[in-house]
Amino acid sequence: MPQLLNQKIVKMFPIEHFLLLGALLFSAGLVVVIVKRNMIMVLLGIELMLNASILNLVAFNQLHPGSVNGHMFALFVIIVAVCEAAVGLAIVIQVYRYYQTSVPDEANELNG
Repeated sequence: MPQLLNQKIVKMFPIEHFLLLGALLFSAGLVVVIVKRNMIMVLLGIELMLNASILNLVAFNQLHPGSVNGHMFALFVIIVAVCEAAVGLAIVIQVYRYYQTSVPDEANELNG
């Protein structure tokens, strides 16, 4: 039954649509990382790029209906994204406490 549902979804939405959406998400995340000066917005941009890669993994997995490799890689990327968000937010909080700013360019002093 799940394979039949997957085949209906693939027929309804071709893989090119998923890849285009993934490219748009990745581009939006890249623009946010490059343009924004706030550290939290940079983390959100990185999350957008990771979500785009997850979408592409699942989309390419639709080419092989019996395989779950793409889904397993997507699950791994989701776990890495959660860890990255937790560690990134902890670093942002500590940097803000020390420098009283969330702009990465102003946090330029390293103490050993």
